[in-house]
Amino acid sequence: MTRPPRDPAATAGEVAPATTATTAATAAAAGEAAPALPRTRAYAEVAPGDVLPELSVPLTRTLIVATALASRDYQDVHHDPDLARERGAKDVFLNILTSNGLVDRYVTGWAGPACVVKAIRIRLGVPGHPGDTLVFTGTVTGTSDTDRQVEIAVRGTTGLGDHVTGTVSVRLPEGER
Repeated sequence: MTRPPRDPAATAGEVAPATTATTAATAAAAGEAAPALPRTRAYAEVAPGDVLPELSVPLTRTLIVATALASRDYQDVHHDPDLARERGAKDVFLNILTSNGLVDRYVTGWAGPACVVKAIRIRLGVPGHPGDTLVFTGTVTGTSDTDRQVEIAVRGTTGLGDHVTGTVSVRLPEGER
């Protein structure tokens, strides 16, 4: 038996993901201009020492469990509080794939949608538990004129200390996009 397609607009509280193509098509059909993508930084705008704006991410139990399951990490310490405590943790905690994804989100949110992530190198520290806030900070540490690559040192901290530290390399376009 096949299920009929679900109408996202009919489901209260849910938002259907919008792609640029469907958003542009919807806007065109309504006689409106397509919404603009966020601006991407140009390579010439960036210099070593530039500080990225802070990003705070509240760590809810739902975020921790859902992202672990979405990344197919079924380790019980990411979704079962009793088993996490039995194994010595305070509660369930963020998995490395989610930490990596949040680092990516932080840097690409600053750089813009036309940047190309070339490398993410991270090291985990203290766990991120429900109720914590993960605060990201970053600084441009280097640039390469040859390939317009930018190196960014990133740190994500909670009340316990550094949850994730590392570097991210992105390639930026020559001009603004």
